[in-house]
Amino acid sequence: MTPETIVAIAAGSVIAVFVGFLAYKKLPKRPKKQKYVARWRELQSLCKDKSTWRDAVIAADKLLDRALKQRKFKGKTPGERLVSAQKKFSKNDQVWDAHNLYKKLIANEERQPGEEETKKALANFRQALRDLGALPSEK
Repeated sequence: MTPETIVAIAAGSVIAVFVGFLAYKKLPKRPKKQKYVARWRELQSLCKDKSTWRDAVIAADKLLDRALKQRKFKGKTPGERLVSAQKKFSKNDQVWDAHNLYKKLIANEERQPGEEETKKALANFRQALRDLGALPSEK
């Protein structure tokens, strides 16, 4: 073999490895369920006290956004990522209801959610996380 052929083969190999690496980085990552389960349990402990229900809803929305980012859904904001992922959700409207409650809580720091709306929002966030594979499915 000529030196030019060897260099061409080596360069082609390096380019192939580089392209393969880039393709691998673009693939959506599977959420590590153990981390999400642990975080969800922490979040649930916030539900024991009425004064921390607001924090629980905010934490749940942030956890969902982290899962959306990890799964590489496109969008600059959580809302844009929810739009990108809407076909993945079994209850898309309910996920949006929960996210809208989050936005209301962020906009008004004095607002405290009621028990029913907190329960509904957390149940909807939990289902969305299950749909994304971040939390285990119901048994």
